[in-house]
Amino acid sequence: LEHDEDVGAVIVGFDRNINYYKIQYAQLCINENPGCEFVATNCDAVTHLTDAQEWAGNGSMVGAIKGCTGREPTVVGKPSPLMIDYLADKLKLDKSRICMVGDRLDTDVLFGTDNGLKTVLVLSGVTSEEKLLSDENAITPDFYANTINDFFQDEEEEANGVVTTEQEEAVVEQQ
Repeated sequence: LEHDEDVGAVIVGFDRNINYYKIQYAQLCINENPGCEFVATNCDAVTHLTDAQEWAGNGSMVGAIKGCTGREPTVVGKPSPLMIDYLADKLKLDKSRICMVGDRLDTDVLFGTDNGLKTVLVLSGVTSEEKLLSDENAITPDFYANTINDFFQDEEEEANGVVTTEQEEAVVEQQ
């Protein structure tokens, strides 16, 4: 198989059309092009393309390339510190004053806890309350809520200083 010897980086992101040719082409570039970088956008084991089921995530594609090259990728997405370190430096932000909000324990919350951020898990996506509170879970957010909408009041209620019981109970500090 011929390949472009000028390729300086192989970037693996989620690809619904992954196939053997693409894996082999990536392997050739990484193993045969001097200095070729191997970059992964994330290593998520699963993703949710539909509400009905989990699908193989980008981690499966990264794993295929790791397996045939013997190389570890540079991960640029969550939970890698690359993104937050850049933003904190560029924008002169104190990381202890940043809150990461997301719906995945293994990426969003782990990204926050590993990088010194406060964390809020919303239960409207990947992670259920059952999974969060299970004995098997080792990743703990600072707070959790049912949805991101729990953070917002109706404009009229806000103008009148009204907070509903539902809103008071929406954000629960993790014990």
